[in-house]
Amino acid sequence: MWEYINAFKESFIGTLDWTWKSIIFEVPWFTNYFWGLIAISFIVWGLEILFPWRKNQAVFRKDFWLDAFYMFFNFFIFAIVISGVYRLMEVAFNDFGISMTSLAIVDMSAWPMWLQLLVFFIVLDFVQWFTHVLLHRYPVLWRFHQVHHSVKEMGFAAHLRYHWMENILYKPLKIFGVMILGGFEPEQAYIVHFIAISIGHFNHSNIKITYGPLKYIFNNPVMHLYHHAYNLPEGKQYGMNYGISLSLWDYIFKTDYIPEESGTITLGYEGDEWMPKTFWGQMKYGFFGKKK
Repeated sequence: MWEYINAFKESFIGTLDWTWKSIIFEVPWFTNYFWGLIAISFIVWGLEILFPWRKNQAVFRKDFWLDAFYMFFNFFIFAIVISGVYRLMEVAFNDFGISMTSLAIVDMSAWPMWLQLLVFFIVLDFVQWFTHVLLHRYPVLWRFHQVHHSVKEMGFAAHLRYHWMENILYKPLKIFGVMILGGFEPEQAYIVHFIAISIGHFNHSNIKITYGPLKYIFNNPVMHLYHHAYNLPEGKQYGMNYGISLSLWDYIFKTDYIPEESGTITLGYEGDEWMPKTFWGQMKYGFFGKKK
């Protein structure tokens, strides 16, 4: 029992300490997610202001400050709170003989760093794509994911507006992705995480960019806007364009859909009027909200 208590305590305090040290610039700049998130946010927001796709959309769009709070809550506050729980899971798995290398199908440790990072990025992105599909396919999961889809005007900060229960599903599956890589996370994995944050911000931004032929590889704002479309096309009742960083999976599994590029479509979902407008109301919605 004390092993579990100490594991929880050490992980919680460690994450809290790292976050505080990040805020006061006592961690290496290249692993400083706190100020890194702020820097990326200001850069993408600045591009939204200079090159707006939907020119009639206000700089401080609808729910701008709500989404800004979600960014810090989900990326830091909730991460601190839940860190001890994930450490408990790891200790429990070890007690049952399940280690980070139990499911290994490949050992990347001897590979060149660039190849480690590339495979790490691709595997984790596929895991997230698959998880995203599940969030749309199963009603019990969709009710939590509706918080993210309650965005009515798209902007960079909408990237991290999501219910904390999504982390409960995403995180274990991402750990599974690491496990099949031999439990190995590249030393420079922070590069992958910063790239993913940047792409996610761009995908939700009020900027029109498709990357030319690379649109078949990388997700983009035009493609992702249709993921948030209120009106779903025939045959796609569960949605489309599930890509997180990569659009590749949607083209492979035929879940892509971009009929036009005006950017003027209505966002949301049928019944979104029942979604509470406040943060705490949305946090309770998946458990107690009106069933729609």
